[in-house]
Amino acid sequence: MKHGAIRAAATTLAAVITFSAWGVTADAAGDSTSVLSGGGVGLVLAMGNSLENISTNSSIPIESIIEWINVDEGSAQEEAEVMTEEDVFRTLVIAQVNHYVNVRSIPSEEGEILGKLYDNSVGTFISEENGWYQISSGSVTGYVKAEYCVTGDDAVQIAKQVGKRFATVTTQTLFVRKEPSLEAPILSMVPEGDELLVLDEVDGWVQVDVEEGTGWISTDYTDLHSEFVQAESREEEAARLAKEQEEREKARAAAAASKSASSVTESAGAASSAPAASYSVGTGNENGVAVAEYALQFVGNPYVYGGTSLTNGADCSGFVMSVYANFGVSLPHSSASDRSQGYAVDGLQNAEPGDLICYSGHVALYIGNGQIVHASNKKTGIIVSDANYRKILAVRRIF
Repeated sequence: MKHGAIRAAATTLAAVITFSAWGVTADAAGDSTSVLSGGGVGLVLAMGNSLENISTNSSIPIESIIEWINVDEGSAQEEAEVMTEEDVFRTLVIAQVNHYVNVRSIPSEEGEILGKLYDNSVGTFISEENGWYQISSGSVTGYVKAEYCVTGDDAVQIAKQVGKRFATVTTQTLFVRKEPSLEAPILSMVPEGDELLVLDEVDGWVQVDVEEGTGWISTDYTDLHSEFVQAESREEEAARLAKEQEEREKARAAAAASKSASSVTESAGAASSAPAASYSVGTGNENGVAVAEYALQFVGNPYVYGGTSLTNGADCSGFVMSVYANFGVSLPHSSASDRSQGYAVDGLQNAEPGDLICYSGHVALYIGNGQIVHASNKKTGIIVSDANYRKILAVRRIF
């Protein structure tokens, strides 16, 4: 989902879309700007296009990334240079509710509902009036009841908890090292466009969470940003729900066409060291169950970085992509992009077989009963694991 550039309310900040492009293998120093260090503040606010809550038919937020960067010269630039991350967090209004708080046109419950600010999602503080905060959040500018939100110093700690810090790889292949040094052993490799959860930051390096464990990558070849979720307008919610329904119907139609053309249980050379019958597939959507059952045929086959072959070797997103391709559904060869495919499921407790389980720099297929099947790493190949073995960033449903 792409959005055009949006001018921010603050004079020293502007919003621009973050894109990735093919680069070269890298691991050493290079020309880049490290966000949220020395010269300025970087902040990502996720556009609050909310998603259907599978269990309640309500809505939860989806992220569409917009990065805030310095744009003005002179005194405005000097002001931006002394801003800290905490300074930015103090300008946020963060919802603290069970589900969402309405954003209204005037500071009154009689005001028109313009949109929704979901729990732990944020807006930028504009003013306060009679127990209401005026905020700007996504495409929505309006009023929320102050009793359901926090701002100022109270927002700082909450922002650190609810925001996610990511490093996006900006070169074709980047080494993850065991220590923040070019002399340290290589733990893993990550492709361009991967979004890795940041655990710590030191001079020129960030500690990230990858499939092989925690390691370090150079900031010379990454973009750093903090993600939050913003409000969604009523019009955006209606448009999103309509689009998701359309995409869901397309996926189901593709699966039906694929099934009629050839049996989805057949696969040339789908030899595996562990038969699918060894694992219990949960209940759910018929197509999702079929996806999980099909994927389990390849347990025991090798992991190959950049690969897409279910028999000769695939990486995590290549495995997911190729499994779904057998059902006529096209998915990207990117674990970061998989975080925005289909529609959101509200937590692992509501996951069904066939759902995408997204982690930092990794993606897997849910098979039910708290388990996933995934192309893990070179040592293990394609295996079945507990879904909670790492921090889950998103659960996405295709059908």
